[in-house]
Amino acid sequence: MITVKLSDSISAEDLTWVRLIWGSLLIILIARPWRHSFTRSAPMTSAVLGVTIAGTTILYMVSITRLPLGTATALQFLGPLSLSVLRARGALKWMAVIPAAGVVALTEPWQGSIDLAGVVLALGSALFFAAYIVLTQRAGDKIAGLHSLAISVPVAAIVVTMTVGASAVTRVSTDMLVAGLGVAVLLPVIPYVLEFLALRRVTAAAFGTLVGLQPAVALVVGLVFLGQVPGVLPMVGIVLVVAASVGATLTGSRNGSGKIAIASGARCLRN
Repeated sequence: MITVKLSDSISAEDLTWVRLIWGSLLIILIARPWRHSFTRSAPMTSAVLGVTIAGTTILYMVSITRLPLGTATALQFLGPLSLSVLRARGALKWMAVIPAAGVVALTEPWQGSIDLAGVVLALGSALFFAAYIVLTQRAGDKIAGLHSLAISVPVAAIVVTMTVGASAVTRVSTDMLVAGLGVAVLLPVIPYVLEFLALRRVTAAAFGTLVGLQPAVALVVGLVFLGQVPGVLPMVGIVLVVAASVGATLTGSRNGSGKIAIASGARCLRN
């Protein structure tokens, strides 16, 4: 929502850059990684995680300037949903048919009015999102607390700087740069911190409902705050994605599926 609101004042790419630059500094101050001893492989895992954070963030932020918020969020959520379906057993793999039907209903390809570039961007974000979740699980196993973020978020900031160009420093006004500090606190700092705290306290069942409601929450936010009124079929598509995500979360076979639920649920705040 913030990205859409500010799209007239700053590009989605530059806003992502501002968020990650400030987010890096704040998370480093919070995590204080110099107090932690890392294993040999942990920094590399965290660095690759940072690349996925950069990819999923910037692609999603650009996609929501081209697509309704609910549609972009539902498409992005196909990433973690696909992971859950792939980890399901037997007949549960047929659950993939439900979100596939949801995507068709969301995009209405027969209409010819959907922004194909926006769809590609959102689906690209979904791929990075899936990789982000896998790597978050690995980093969480190797590094305690928030120390992994003190590596991954600065790496994400570097990757985005290379993507948008160092000239972003001159393109972003001083007022927007200062305002970016407040935006960075809302996302990504608070969601990331909540995510890692939740990893220690919340079960998959408790987070399953929140995960499944993510596209629906985006739909409501788009309707109430942005005036984005969805058609009947897009609403049906979001319902299908929500239903599939709840089912996959609660029936997934991996014992660590709670981590997937937590990582996905935190996106309700971050995006």
